[in-house]
Amino acid sequence: MARIARKIETKTLEQKLWDAADALRGNQEPSEYKHVVLGLVFLKYISDRFEGRRKEIEAELLADGLKPEQIERLVEDRDEYTSNSVFWVPAAARWSVIQKSAKQPEVGESIDNAMDLIERENPKLRGVLPRNYGREDLDKGRLGQLVDIIGSIGFTQSDDHGSDDVLGRVYEYFLGQFAGKETGKDAGAFYTPRSVVKTLVEMLEPYHGRVFDPACGSGGMFVQSAEFVNAHGGKRNDISVYGQEFTATTWKLAKMNLALRGIDADLGDRSADSFTQDLHPDLRADYVIANPPFNVSDWWNAKLADDPRWKYGTPPEGNANFAWVQHFIFHLSPRGTAGFVLANGSLSSRTNGEGEIRRKLVEADLVDCIVAMPDKLFFNTGIPVSLWFVSRDRGGNAQHRARKGEVLFIDARKLGSMVNRRLRELSDDDIRRITGAYHSWRNHDGGYGDVAGFTKASSFEEIQEHSFVLTPGRYVGTEEAEIDDEPIDERIERLTTELIAEFDRGRQLEGLIRQRLEALAP
Repeated sequence: MARIARKIETKTLEQKLWDAADALRGNQEPSEYKHVVLGLVFLKYISDRFEGRRKEIEAELLADGLKPEQIERLVEDRDEYTSNSVFWVPAAARWSVIQKSAKQPEVGESIDNAMDLIERENPKLRGVLPRNYGREDLDKGRLGQLVDIIGSIGFTQSDDHGSDDVLGRVYEYFLGQFAGKETGKDAGAFYTPRSVVKTLVEMLEPYHGRVFDPACGSGGMFVQSAEFVNAHGGKRNDISVYGQEFTATTWKLAKMNLALRGIDADLGDRSADSFTQDLHPDLRADYVIANPPFNVSDWWNAKLADDPRWKYGTPPEGNANFAWVQHFIFHLSPRGTAGFVLANGSLSSRTNGEGEIRRKLVEADLVDCIVAMPDKLFFNTGIPVSLWFVSRDRGGNAQHRARKGEVLFIDARKLGSMVNRRLRELSDDDIRRITGAYHSWRNHDGGYGDVAGFTKASSFEEIQEHSFVLTPGRYVGTEEAEIDDEPIDERIERLTTELIAEFDRGRQLEGLIRQRLEALAP
């Protein structure tokens, strides 16, 4: 008898690493454990990059005919590393030293010492790396096993796992997994799901220029922007990256995330509140991409009362949504465009002056496109959200047609699929459908046409009739029903025939079952 082949589910490298690391978490809270794991991943990465550059230097010197003692001296020249965008790793901080101490009680102190030495030698990392591995409540046996797991994976171009960008994938995958495991009001707030980030970036198309995220979390918007540039034949330095983050630990995660991706970013010299301590007051960006915290109620400070950012109205003290919107617009260049996530209440709220601010934004011809997204896209909230796109340059240019006096509405609430009981994800096809609609409407000769139930290009007058409520469902209408031109009498006759045939088949089956049962009787 032939054996039925069972389908074997193969796990990715990231999944295998996560399963192993999570099994060692013990009683550590995910919000704390993520810093333990991600710090080690980063340490392994920069050590591997250092060793990879060291081998390159040795090969070059050997080819030049230098003696071993000369090579030994020259491979310790830090300029040979920093000039190639490789962090200088002191001897006592290299992974080989950490690995040797993995089974020792002092493994935590060894890691803390390595982090301290690396920060001291690399100003860009100062104040960024975690240094609490020696604390008493961190089980050293489990920590040693974690070192072994991460040490088993190579992150260099010559290992079995491909280029060193694998570290970036591991880091991002871990961020997403930790976001899903955290609990509480702010759980997972540091992470924007990849499908949402990708939708924003693909809509904006940041080929080159200044990219700014004043609520940057762990830096996902910047990573996706750099990947977009690479995918379209550009270079990472075609964009300049600026950001700001309020939470100190998240700011550190972002600094590590961008450093390991080779993205040179200005996130300021510290974490800070974007409203009261704007670290980039003179920045005017070509692209603002952001997912600010939703409906923040405790953001107000008395010194913000006459802030020049509130050109379209002072935001209510009990909700920061339109403070964020105006902060984004303030930082746009004369040709800049912003894409950001907001809770759906911002589309229709009329309380505390929010309706007036929204009206003025439309009247100022800033609102370009609104996308209603499906629910359950985020780890920390199940509420549905919308994507806003505002632009200072809607009069037409070489790439885009003139769009003054109209707004594109996209209702994407039916897109996406559930990846588990509480999380939905947009597929690449879903993202292409959304971005394709926007680009066909925005671009010259894009061939755009309204699609009932999905997209509608609405005039200023139509929006005014709806009292400047920007909910896409009000404008796109409903999907057209499938045309059915079968005459009613023919349909009745067809359905009657089909039903009688089913009755006949049922009687045949009943007779066959009776025969089988009688044959079984003793």
